[in-house]
Amino acid sequence: MKRDSRLSSVLHALLHMAEREGPMTSGELAACMRTHPVVMRRTMGMLRAAGLVRSASGPQGGWRISADLAKVTLRQLHETLGEPAIFAVGNRHETPACLVEQSVNAALDGAFAEAEALLLARFGQITLADLAADFSRRHAAWRERNA
Repeated sequence: MKRDSRLSSVLHALLHMAEREGPMTSGELAACMRTHPVVMRRTMGMLRAAGLVRSASGPQGGWRISADLAKVTLRQLHETLGEPAIFAVGNRHETPACLVEQSVNAALDGAFAEAEALLLARFGQITLADLAADFSRRHAAWRERNA
């Protein structure tokens, strides 16, 4: 089953943007993400609608982060992306009258709900500033090793 990597991709793109002094074009972002510029424009459009990025057209145009990195959480980004399913695992619903299926689904639903609540709570604690700081530490260590 294919996993939804949009949150990871958005975080990747936003960290590239945070490191850049000027705007990044959809083409530049697409090259970083190894995808098509149309995909980046569509994704950035969702972030713009949420007030997280802004865009300008023309030769000096592109996308810029417009939000404070310390205030943007992974949970906010997850919600902006339409709250894709956290888990690929799911219940059977072929025979809703089956008491066994009902028992299994009740147990799994409860476990899934608890796990999702924990994960979303953790997403609410992690900001883009946290990720940017971690990237900066890793980049500095990499530069030291490769100097």
